[in-house]
Amino acid sequence: MNSLKAAREALRDAELHRRIGWVREMQGHAIDALGPDAAVGELCRIMVRTKSETGEAGSVLAEVVGLKTGRVTLMPYGSLEGIASGCEVRALGAQSQIGVGAALLGRVVDGFGDPLDGRPRPVTHLRRPLKAPPINPMQRPPIDRILETGIRCIDGLLTLGEGQRIGIFAGSGVGKSTLLGMLARHLKARADGDDRRRVNVIALIGERGREVREFIEKQLGPEGLARSVVVVATADQPALARLRAAYAALAIAEHFRDGGQNVLLTMDSITRFAMARREVGLSAGEPPTARGYTPSVFAELPELCERCGTAPGGGSITALLTVLVEGDDLNEPVSDALRAILDGHIVLSRHLAHRGHYPAIDVLKSVSRLMPELATADERALAVSAVERLAVLERNRQMIDIGAYEKGSNADLDRALAIEPELQAWLRQSVGGAPRAEAVQSLGNILGGVAT
Repeated sequence: MNSLKAAREALRDAELHRRIGWVREMQGHAIDALGPDAAVGELCRIMVRTKSETGEAGSVLAEVVGLKTGRVTLMPYGSLEGIASGCEVRALGAQSQIGVGAALLGRVVDGFGDPLDGRPRPVTHLRRPLKAPPINPMQRPPIDRILETGIRCIDGLLTLGEGQRIGIFAGSGVGKSTLLGMLARHLKARADGDDRRRVNVIALIGERGREVREFIEKQLGPEGLARSVVVVATADQPALARLRAAYAALAIAEHFRDGGQNVLLTMDSITRFAMARREVGLSAGEPPTARGYTPSVFAELPELCERCGTAPGGGSITALLTVLVEGDDLNEPVSDALRAILDGHIVLSRHLAHRGHYPAIDVLKSVSRLMPELATADERALAVSAVERLAVLERNRQMIDIGAYEKGSNADLDRALAIEPELQAWLRQSVGGAPRAEAVQSLGNILGGVAT
């Protein structure tokens, strides 16, 4: 009876006529077509004039991104080769969805759920829309569980919580991916122990193809991959494919969260998501604003981030989003917008990286907005004391380096200089996995009697 009912519903919802249109104009990656009668976000298939390897007529999947008088604007998910004026456009009547389920664990897929690891396509019995509404803010449980990262300076000075949204801000080549690898290895080790409810969803957006395999094999390993879903859209793919991969990863994370699991969503990088959104917006006719970014970029960034966090069912999505800072300018539009949206930011410094200080976290420019609620009073006092010492050293660094400072002139600076070698050694870390309790205890020992 259930199968008969499903068949009746499918028949009732089926379209009994074909909606078609024709390509009329193409500028860059934007295709203007006369028809079909399709809504924004609907998928279409463009019948191209080149043939496939089997001799069949070729086609390119595209999505409606804009509407004009009598025309629709589409952008393709594949190559533009073979598209010409007069090519037929068929509306598929399908909105963007992704298959979700436990079958995705241990798999590397693209934004459509198609496998990239050479294995058969994952068999999923549920589908979710790529763009789902966020949870009602009044139904969100407060964040009250500490997320141990295994990085001493984060756990001790920038304590994070399960369900928090954090941005890792850095220019190119400063160590964002290395820091993510340290986090992945430590959280993998924790999952081997007492945290079996954890799932990793990793979105590699606009990354170099070489780095995808390296990250999976070196940072995750077979055990880590078994509890992870990796969604990939490399830099050479069209803008729509990069956008879809980001939303697909978020939809997969929401599925596991709604099942009561704790999800760590890692996106590298959300800046390339914003760049892809800018490309689509400009092609659809949006006006450029700051640095060419369109208004839709700054509308979609909070939509993406607000879908993360805690859920009434006990699950959570903790988001670690890398932000590629253009020209090392922390005030460029995307970085500035994300600092206001996220629950904290970790800033990586090129100056520290050039000194061989890894992870190159600039503690004085970083903040976790949830640390006051998550850390104890003694832990907060310890962090404040450490930051004060680092701030004193930073303010007087030039005078110290040129030898102009005379010992005894400033008692606070003398105390900071006395512990600087040990403090800098504590901030440096070659591998992840340091227990938080030990990190806090060792910091208290360095600061010499400050409450621990």
